[in-house]
Amino acid sequence: MTGAGGFIGWHLTNALKARGHWVRGVDIKAPEYGPSAADEFELLDLRRWDACLLATRGGVEEVYALAADMGGMGFISANHAQILHNNALIDIHTLEAARQQGVRRYLYTSSACIYPEYRQTEAQVVPLKEEDAYPAQPQDAYGWEKLVSEVLCRHYTEDHGLETRTVRFHNIFGPQGTWEGGREKAPAAMCRKVALAKLTGDPVIEIWGDGEQTRSFCYIDDCVEGLLRLMRSDHREPLNLGQDRMVTINELADLVAAVAGTRIEKRHVPGPQGVRGRNSDNTRLRQVLGWEPAISLEDGLARTYAWVEAQVRAKRAGGAAPLG
Repeated sequence: MTGAGGFIGWHLTNALKARGHWVRGVDIKAPEYGPSAADEFELLDLRRWDACLLATRGGVEEVYALAADMGGMGFISANHAQILHNNALIDIHTLEAARQQGVRRYLYTSSACIYPEYRQTEAQVVPLKEEDAYPAQPQDAYGWEKLVSEVLCRHYTEDHGLETRTVRFHNIFGPQGTWEGGREKAPAAMCRKVALAKLTGDPVIEIWGDGEQTRSFCYIDDCVEGLLRLMRSDHREPLNLGQDRMVTINELADLVAAVAGTRIEKRHVPGPQGVRGRNSDNTRLRQVLGWEPAISLEDGLARTYAWVEAQVRAKRAGGAAPLG
């Protein structure tokens, strides 16, 4: 598994081990909030061809390709060249190394960021179907690179017989994810802001833009279950994986405050907002997998907030944050 030191990779490694699989985890960094459950964990820079060959050596049967240079909107909107350069190298090298090493099946983790801007200009957006990706017009370099790598996976299946599976994530969140520093996603950032409001007694939290931009958010346990089901399926085309319940960022803030049991005041400030609206159409997900995410946003936020608040408390106290 590439990206095994990251948020989704950490959870997916645990799930694969719980199902009895042998796992080699690879990343440029070790997991930040808890040890990896992988049988082997190697620190490798997958922008390098030799590192990708090392990662896929030794009869590896399946590759879960999660490695990417990415973060929330603040990071994505300010690092186009870095993101496109690094992720293109990672994806091209990893896929070719998998082919050369005889890997049987390859799961590529794409993103809802591949969808065109012109379909996401209104807050009350029509849910995005997989075929809506074309004509292409992703907003950022991150989305363009993901879309190109989707196409590359398709051609590796057609030209080389490598079985590829492609998933398009829609805002995955949960514990053990980045919650500060600029790379955090909206749910983790909101949990941090609300936790600080609660612990300091200052109820004011900042929200970029007017807060009426919309998204759907999928809890990590549902994400992992969807990945495992897709990898076992015969579906070769890209597939959405996310919740199809859309909320505004203002509503997200209120949900987190309710979970925290505290009062907040929203201060809207300039900042990168991404597309105006985005939601997942899960019709094909239900058809292909006979399943869809079931954990409610409230339940997922409750679990995530409890973990983030513990991290914030520990940092404010100057101690080590709990790993669980």
